Amino acid sequence: MITLYGMGSPNVVKVYIALEELAVAYTVQPVDVFTGKQFDEAFLKLNPNAKVPVIVDSEGPGGKPYTVFESGAILLYLAEKAGKLLPSDMAAKFDTIQWLMTQMSTVGPMFGQYVHFVRFAPPGNEYSRSRYATQVHRVCEVIDRRLAALPYLGGAEYTVADIATYPWLRMLPALPGQEAAAKLPNIARWVAEINERPAVKKALAQVDAVRARTTPFDKAEAAVLDKVFGRGQYAAA
Repeated sequence: MITLYGMGSPNVVKVYIALEELAVAYTVQPVDVFTGKQFDEAFLKLNPNAKVPVIVDSEGPGGKPYTVFESGAILLYLAEKAGKLLPSDMAAKFDTIQWLMTQMSTVGPMFGQYVHFVRFAPPGNEYSRSRYATQVHRVCEVIDRRLAALPYLGGAEYTVADIATYPWLRMLPALPGQEAAAKLPNIARWVAEINERPAVKKALAQVDAVRARTTPFDKAEAAVLDKVFGRGQYAAA
């Protein structure tokens, strides 16, 4: 049995999708990030970096409980354990891992910073907004070209690379907007196809359920947001 600790952010959504695609038995332990529950001592024992998602596999290596944090590591762990969603052929496997790392190193961080400066930053951050908007556009253009040549990010098969990237790129009509999304037809095709996967529909329903049980960002107290974002009294400088 897998226990998933998380809420409804894209990095958590990818783990929900993987669990549903692999038909793995799991339970959800909501972590109310916008009330600061990720900083509780019990959670820090699972992930000292105080971030979701985290999974605990009650039947891990050697039959012992095993904890995994970082969403990319979780996807690789689940895929390796199940023998699915990661090709066995060496070249195809590392094609998939390269695009998984592209999501981890570029898509997630650039989208995340763009959202932060759009939603949370005070006035006077035009440079930061422009920088991260530009980086979002750039990496999306790279991915769109990839998907013009191949059906999926890793190649011919739907893999963890697609699962990792989809929760971010499905937001394109909202961030950065319809006009930008219209210039990325191959991403639109790919998102529409993944939208229709039964496991994805089940996963998104589970995400909606956990969101209903956790605090939305616009209801968070300012002191909690300061700690989450490392600002105010928590800023290094």
